Amino acid sequence: MFAPEFRQIAAGTATGKSERLFRAAISAFCSLPRPSRREIAQLDDLALPLYGCVSAEARRFAAAALSEVPHAPVGLARRLANEPVEISAPLLVRGEFLTDIDLVALIGRHGMAHARVIARRRRLNPRIAELIRALEAASVAIGPDGVNRKSASGEESPVVTQTRHRLLAMMRPAGDPVQDDAANAGAPGNEDVYPRLRATALTGSRPLFHTALAEALEIDPAKAHEVLEADEYSNLAAALRSLSLSEEQAFLLAMCARPLRFGNGKAIGRFIETYRAVDFEQASRTVCQWRRPSSASGSTPSAADLNRRAS
Repeated sequence: MFAPEFRQIAAGTATGKSERLFRAAISAFCSLPRPSRREIAQLDDLALPLYGCVSAEARRFAAAALSEVPHAPVGLARRLANEPVEISAPLLVRGEFLTDIDLVALIGRHGMAHARVIARRRRLNPRIAELIRALEAASVAIGPDGVNRKSASGEESPVVTQTRHRLLAMMRPAGDPVQDDAANAGAPGNEDVYPRLRATALTGSRPLFHTALAEALEIDPAKAHEVLEADEYSNLAAALRSLSLSEEQAFLLAMCARPLRFGNGKAIGRFIETYRAVDFEQASRTVCQWRRPSSASGSTPSAADLNRRAS
């Protein structure tokens, strides 16, 4: 696909050579009626190393061009889809290669800005459309300062409950009923932690999820309750990181456990940033501290405390 002259464009040192190569590669790819797997991989190999060197305008051009083709390289498409909506909008609206899982992950990562654009997709999964509408309504129940608005009785509002159920539905694989998940969660010898935690999250029962997390971490249930109910995210991030969960898995579980906390993009961003900042070794040390019997008689160090000590 890529003729030698493409690489000659980047051979010089003049400003703009990388950008010209980036645009030329995108244009050449989009001109192919049926690109092969090799050609799709070639575009990823050429465009991704240049990505950090090109302007926002070039990225906007790439997003618009790739939104018109049925196939696109996964790496480049995901980089573009995670850009601000000013750049990523064409892909979010028309990119046929973005799966339902991709769309849910983008909403979880970027909040309502991406969700509102994704809502404009022509053949959007009805469950995702319902989720976006529920999140939009839930954002009204949460003030601009991020403070949760509960009903007078102290219970979560019907809108927030609906939001949680929409997200839980998106987590559930096709043909995988909640009852089967919950039954399998307690099966002895099940080595996969995330499906067990997901199964208990799908029930919507906080106490059940507290117990499942305590068992997964091998800590006291009271400590698991403390971790999940805390106002700040560091201990929850450490708990989930110690289980080697991906960002998407960690966010989905946190959202199910505390739906009122994630009603806007800022709250989602804070959790993701906190989760990224905790590495596996730090998280494991934190959880080991929670397991020590002596911690019951004194204050248990938080993940933030251990991170400060390590630094």
